[in-house]
Amino acid sequence: MLLGSHLSIRNGYLAAARRAENIGADCYQYFPKNPRSLTVKSFDQKDAETCAAFCKKHKIISVAHTTYPTNLAAIDPEVRTATLHSLRNDLDIVEACGSIGLIVHFGKHKGSDPIEGYKLMIELLNQCLKDWTGSAQILIENNAGQGVRMGTTFEEIVQIRKLTDYPEKIGFCLDTCHAFASGLWSGDNWADVEKKGLGLELGYFEQLKVIHLNDSVYGTQSYRDRHANIGKGEVGEQAFREFLSSPAIRWIPLVLETPEFNSYSHQDEINYIRIKLKNKSD
Repeated sequence: MLLGSHLSIRNGYLAAARRAENIGADCYQYFPKNPRSLTVKSFDQKDAETCAAFCKKHKIISVAHTTYPTNLAAIDPEVRTATLHSLRNDLDIVEACGSIGLIVHFGKHKGSDPIEGYKLMIELLNQCLKDWTGSAQILIENNAGQGVRMGTTFEEIVQIRKLTDYPEKIGFCLDTCHAFASGLWSGDNWADVEKKGLGLELGYFEQLKVIHLNDSVYGTQSYRDRHANIGKGEVGEQAFREFLSSPAIRWIPLVLETPEFNSYSHQDEINYIRIKLKNKSD
């Protein structure tokens, strides 16, 4: 099991990688820049490359997450241009840090026709990846269905990838809280979810590169995106035991995006999952 958490780059990219090693993480996630804007960041190339070397030496997998305003289905031309430049900037940082990919949420379209939203997503992905020659992929994350129901099914996510000009440059990220909130995973039907995702027509798990391991504050089909600590939310311990024993996700990095407290850190949560959940699921 490859397990880690989201970490800050406040002190630099290498510092985040060192923090991952210190807490016993096999993997970690980070924001390449300020998560609240679409600005282009001039980054420290040496720091990024040293981070990549450190991760390679210590066999730590890193992955990045796009900024909050990123929306592949945005309508406004100026916003789309800013999003494109921001994504390319993120990919440059991710590649320099030696990360496996850049996670971006499935788009949210504010128009009345979701088909138009899908078209906008494909167009922006094509523009972003047209001249991209790095090894890092764009990793599309499933939505919880909050506000707009787009991006809550394997079918949509797989189809978007297939319809782009560069499917080989795109993979997937599965968020367990989002899957639960949207009703994709009810907590007691993982075998069915796994069978569906492994199906020859979909092949979702073949392109799954990272998992956001999150419990949910709200119930299944609530369409509300709020993360809870593993085993302390509506998904619960038993469902996660079954999930963690799934052959389909055995070698996929699991990244916590759960709340941290002075009394319960991500390091504590990683130990809890490894000792009390994973061992009992084996």
